[in-house]
Amino acid sequence: MSARAYRITAGLVITLVIAAATPAPSTEPPATEPNHSQTALPAPAQLRPQVEFWKSIFATYGKHQVVVHDALYLDRVYTVLDFGPLAQAGASDAESELLRRRGAENEIAKVRAILTRLHQLGPNPQELSTEERKIWALFRQVKERDRFLKAAAPERVRTQTGLRERFARGLEVGARYWPEIERIFREEGVPRELTRLPLVESCFDVRAYSKAGAAGVWQFMPTTGRRFMRIDDAVDERRDPVIAARAAARYLRADFEALGSWPLAITAYNHGRAGIARAVRTVNSPDIADVVRKYHGPAFKFASRNFYAEFLAALEVERNAAGYFGDLNYEPPLAVASVRVPDYVKLHTLAGCAGGSVATLADLNPALSREVVEGKLSVPRGYMLRIPAGSQARFEQQYAALPPQLKSAGQAKTYVVHRVQRGQTLLAIARQYGTTVAAIQKRNKLGRSAVIRAGQALQIPRG
Repeated sequence: MSARAYRITAGLVITLVIAAATPAPSTEPPATEPNHSQTALPAPAQLRPQVEFWKSIFATYGKHQVVVHDALYLDRVYTVLDFGPLAQAGASDAESELLRRRGAENEIAKVRAILTRLHQLGPNPQELSTEERKIWALFRQVKERDRFLKAAAPERVRTQTGLRERFARGLEVGARYWPEIERIFREEGVPRELTRLPLVESCFDVRAYSKAGAAGVWQFMPTTGRRFMRIDDAVDERRDPVIAARAAARYLRADFEALGSWPLAITAYNHGRAGIARAVRTVNSPDIADVVRKYHGPAFKFASRNFYAEFLAALEVERNAAGYFGDLNYEPPLAVASVRVPDYVKLHTLAGCAGGSVATLADLNPALSREVVEGKLSVPRGYMLRIPAGSQARFEQQYAALPPQLKSAGQAKTYVVHRVQRGQTLLAIARQYGTTVAAIQKRNKLGRSAVIRAGQALQIPRG
């Protein structure tokens, strides 16, 4: 299959983005009503181009479309590549990804070459190709010296895949959790709008797990997560949208109190409190627009610079969801009861007590690890277990009747400890225990290039 992509020209892209900013009228009430926090969450005019760009990513462009644009001035969209025909032609995911990557790389190289040529032609070029003329027009109002040369830098031409499908699904899933999350944020004194941060962090994907190790819809890293939540072999509360919401609200509130504004606190959620405090000192202004436009710290890159604009865009798209997406299949709010588990008990036993299935309890309790769901570990003693609403009386009756052998005072171990002998390799150890090198590396947090040494204690996963 060829790497052919169907291209929308730069001029047409601009027209589409402007059109996307005015959705069809909706008879549905806005998902988030205006309230007192609107003045605390300003939408500076200087950030409007970024907001409009992210609205188009969230609501216009889908997973098969790749937007090629300027990383600093997001209203300069060079082209949009459409790889939908690859999927329609039956290309595998791996093949589609390879062709998408090659197509995007080729387009970036092409755009950079055009920008370099425009720089070489000087301020008043006479003979331009159609594509050169369209890109030149994007910079017509720019008075910056060496504008084309600077725009041709590797870090300035980037691609962004559309998120329309993921964002729409995030709205559907979020409806299940938002009533409870909004209650938590209200208790913690955090504006209601900030409950929508997971739309930016993860498109409200409950199973989200980044390459860097961030987990859950709120994308807490392990180090930060452990400050607020339980993270161990049986439970990772980062993965529970409601439990993690309490942690997120407290984290945001602390940043607000330290930095003095919600826009800065929101940006600090991505960049860190110390980094934003440094940015404010550097630009000598607490205004989020000044920070975004004037701060050029080495760690303040594209994601941090755009985080607040993405958040504003997510709010605007959600408020007009019917206009952008039509009828969505919103999930009903959680209807659960919570019971404290007095002992270490397997999840399938607790499911029987509740009159449900393991799958149901796993869905209601996303913080429980795979080992717990698969029965290798027990639900830990003291855990607040969500069960279907109306099943609490049955659960308590059935639990009281459980035989002692189904309850335990401690957690089962899912690993054995191996002491590395001189000359042993991970491959030899994996074969000895009937497991894999990857499983041992994951269990012991070893990188692919990590070296083991004689006498080192390794945890070898069982089963």
